[in-house]
Amino acid sequence: MSLQRRAILLACTAALAAASATAQTADWPTKTLRIVVPYPPGGSSDIIARSISQALSESLKQSVIVENKPGANGNLGADFVAKAEPDGYTMLLCDVGALAISPSVYTKLSFDPSKGLRGVTMLAYSPHLLVVHPSVPVNNLKELIAYSKKNELNFAVTATGSAPHLAGVALERASGARWQYIPYKGGVTAIQDTVAGQTQVLMNGMLATLPQVQNGKLKVLGVSKSTRMPLIGDVPTIAEQGVAGYESGTWQGVLLPRGTPDAVVQKLNKALITAIRAPEIRSRLAGQGAEVVTMTSTEQDQFFAKERARWASVVKAANIKLD
Repeated sequence: MSLQRRAILLACTAALAAASATAQTADWPTKTLRIVVPYPPGGSSDIIARSISQALSESLKQSVIVENKPGANGNLGADFVAKAEPDGYTMLLCDVGALAISPSVYTKLSFDPSKGLRGVTMLAYSPHLLVVHPSVPVNNLKELIAYSKKNELNFAVTATGSAPHLAGVALERASGARWQYIPYKGGVTAIQDTVAGQTQVLMNGMLATLPQVQNGKLKVLGVSKSTRMPLIGDVPTIAEQGVAGYESGTWQGVLLPRGTPDAVVQKLNKALITAIRAPEIRSRLAGQGAEVVTMTSTEQDQFFAKERARWASVVKAANIKLD
C-alpha cells in the first residue's frame, strides 16, 4: 500500500470516528445518569443531589440515580469519577471547596482534581454555622474564646482536612480560641455526636446543621458569611464578632471526568441550572439556609483554582498532612 493511499485511509477513518462521536454527543443522553456523592447520606451534598435528581431526570428524559461513595474525606468517590469514562453519564456532586483542599492535605492523592476533573456548574452555597452543645455556657464568639482558654473543648470535624476543619483552624488561629479536633467520617456523625454532647463545638454547612439549631439541640453562635443570613437574621456573622474578613462555607457543585466533550458539558450545565433554579427547589433550599449559586464550566474551574490556592496557605500554616 502506497503512503498516499495509507494517508487517505487514515484520514477517512479519523473522519468517520469524529462523525460517530458527534452523533453520539448530539443524542446524549441515551441511558441512565449517575450522580456520585462522595459522602455519607444526609449531608449537604446528598441533600442537594436528591433535591435535583427528579427535575434533572425530567429535563434530560433519562433516569438519574444518586449513589453515595463515602471515604477518605470525599476522595474515594472523587477518584472514582475522575477515572470514569468521560461520556457525561457519571458525575460528581460534592463540596467543591473541600475538593480543592485535598491536594494540599494529602501527600499521596491517587488523582489530581485539576487534571482529572472539569467543572460543570456550581449549584448552591451554604455558609458554615458555628454551633455548640447547649450545655456550653456561652452565647457568642467572645464568650466561647474566653471559655475555651479555661476549659477543655472538643471540636467535631467532618474529616481531617475537610473544609469545616480548616474553617475551624482559621478561626482558632485568628481569634486565639483553643480546642481539640475530633475527626469523623462525615458531617452527619459529627452533628450527631455534638447533639449528644460527646463533642462540644462544631462548624458545618448550614444546610445540614440548621435543623438541629431550630429544634434546640444545638446553639448557634455565628455564621461564616460576610453578611447575615435572612433566615437567621438575629445571628451575627463571625466577622462582626471580631474576626475581620472571616468567611467560609460549603459550595456544592458538579464535576465530570476531564475529557468529557464540551457539548455534553454545556448540555448538562443547562439542565442542572434549570433544575436547581426551579422555584420549588430554590424555595426549599432557601428555607434550609442554602443559596442557589450557578456558574459556567469555566467559572467553576476558575473558582476551584482560587480555592486551591487559598486553602493551601492555611494547610501549610497549620502543618496538616495526611497520607
